[in-house]
Amino acid sequence: MPLPDETPTLSLGAAAPRRPHGARAAGAAVLGAILLGGLAAAALPLVVQDAYFLHSCIVVLFFAYMATAWNFVCGYVGQLSIGHAMFAGVGGYATVLLFTGLGLSPWLGMPVGGLLAALLSVVVGYPTFRLRGPYFALTTIAFAEMIRIWVENTDSVLGIPLNGAAGLTVPLRGESLAALQFNGKAPYYWVIVALLVGALAATWWLERSKLGFYLKAIRGDRDAAESLGISPARYQLVALAISAFMTGIGGGFYAQFFRYVNAERLIGVDLSIDMALMSIIGGQGTVFGPLLGAVLLAPLAEITRGSLGGSLLGLHIVVYGIILMLAVLYLPKGLIAPLRAVLARAGLGGGRR
Repeated sequence: MPLPDETPTLSLGAAAPRRPHGARAAGAAVLGAILLGGLAAAALPLVVQDAYFLHSCIVVLFFAYMATAWNFVCGYVGQLSIGHAMFAGVGGYATVLLFTGLGLSPWLGMPVGGLLAALLSVVVGYPTFRLRGPYFALTTIAFAEMIRIWVENTDSVLGIPLNGAAGLTVPLRGESLAALQFNGKAPYYWVIVALLVGALAATWWLERSKLGFYLKAIRGDRDAAESLGISPARYQLVALAISAFMTGIGGGFYAQFFRYVNAERLIGVDLSIDMALMSIIGGQGTVFGPLLGAVLLAPLAEITRGSLGGSLLGLHIVVYGIILMLAVLYLPKGLIAPLRAVLARAGLGGGRR
């Protein structure tokens, strides 16, 4: 059975197909755009000092990072995760507990939390990736809800305080680089810009790596990929572990920025839906699609929550649903598709980015 046209033909044990010179140049241009865009964004606090504006930018960039992490597996593997927030919860709780219990700096606690999230992803993905159909989506939301309910109803486990539904508060250490605590917003802004640039660069690498070619082949035609000797379960699990690691680090940043974590917000389905919708509406399976979706939806959610949240709680979900329906009907490839068309007409390239 032939693979779809977009899917590269791979032989058993083959490296990623060589790209022509023009494609390599385009790829280098995308990486350059990521790095230059990161440097330009990092200069914003030098020009704007308004705390509320910087806080809003941090929230948008945080969601862009989380949507990019979600897209790393769901956009390229083609498996829908509706419980991705559980990885953020593991990362956030681990970072806070290591800081409060052992005095471990969040700079070390966040990677440890990411590794624990990656370990959990293996537990979730190993049995489900061997099945076909919607089992992965059902398993992720089931695991996430089980973890959320357990954390909300557990005060401590093995002497480790979880404080149930009340959550955990990060103890204040004053202005401290080691404790990732700052009085102003600018340092947090620079941290999340660096995380987002790293996530975008990782997505760029995935598109051009052997792993990325294998995942595209699996998504295009699983049977054909298996006939070439590609193990779908193995490579999907690798992508999921990387995505979970990135999401866990994002959860650790969330804990340090807001100085508080609880199961409802960090493990609840709302965060999972936010990540999924921002990536899908922006353009899943692309480098910049999740960023575009976050730039559109994150401010929209804050506006609807702030202006109508008191009287019409949950209205932002309704707005999300309307936007999602319109996107599915008129922009099935996401908002990135018409943007690429405009860039192509302008002679700036219209590759799958």
